[in-house]
Amino acid sequence: MAAMSTPNPPTLSEAPLIGLFGGKAAYRVLMFLECYGRGYASEIARNADMSLAEAQSQLRKLEELGFLVSRKEGTARVFYFARNPVADGLRTFLRSMLKQLPEATLDKYYRERRRPRRPGKR
Repeated sequence: MAAMSTPNPPTLSEAPLIGLFGGKAAYRVLMFLECYGRGYASEIARNADMSLAEAQSQLRKLEELGFLVSRKEGTARVFYFARNPVADGLRTFLRSMLKQLPEATLDKYYRERRRPRRPGKR
């Protein structure tokens, strides 16, 4: 008997998600945070091809709405998802959408190299 393989989930266009979240900036900020668990404005802006002001604005809005929390770490303000039922539901949705995005989109926006620098390297 031939082994049965599990079909790959269908790939998803970003357009419906951008529309759902009201714009590319909000969508990319949320997806970045779901992918990496935390982030600061300049890091998100750089990865998401948006201006720093746009990233900061979205982060502030999402924090005011209760989806995100932030804290100062050194000189940077780092954002995380809040722990509440609405944010948890949103994260479940985002996680399922990340699994369905095309590889090219994942490579471009959500697969940044994050391993530590080699010891002794300057």
